[in-house]
Amino acid sequence: MHLESVVLIEPLPTKSELLHACRGIAYDHHPILLAAHTLTLLHERRLGAEPSETLEIDDERARRVRAVDSWTTETLPPAHGAAYVHTETLGAVVDRVARYTAVAYAALTGLRGTDLGDAWEQLAELAIGYEDLVTEVHTGRRRLPGGP
Repeated sequence: MHLESVVLIEPLPTKSELLHACRGIAYDHHPILLAAHTLTLLHERRLGAEPSETLEIDDERARRVRAVDSWTTETLPPAHGAAYVHTETLGAVVDRVARYTAVAYAALTGLRGTDLGDAWEQLAELAIGYEDLVTEVHTGRRRLPGGP
């Protein structure tokens, strides 16, 4: 096999890919992006849901988060023993990005009683945190809870 024919694929999506997936753009080529898109839709539904509907939505969110965590455990190489453990699973982080995306867009359209600037700032900070986490996982400085 020639070196030119080897394609290196990073197993974790970039921050931009994740944010695009949350808005329904180019999300069908990676399981984490598909989950991010679905989680955003669930959070959007939850924002306008009756209290009696939130349990069903939250159960589906929990299933999606577990699916991301299972994929991560099966796909990522083991971290070395000195890697620091992150406080959340990747599924939990993706779920929060999805929630913040839903809230930020709801604030943009005036459907949510959240300050528009605060909503977008929270989303931006979390997206940077996700990017930092991906970098640290790829370099072996950080490992995910329950991960390999």
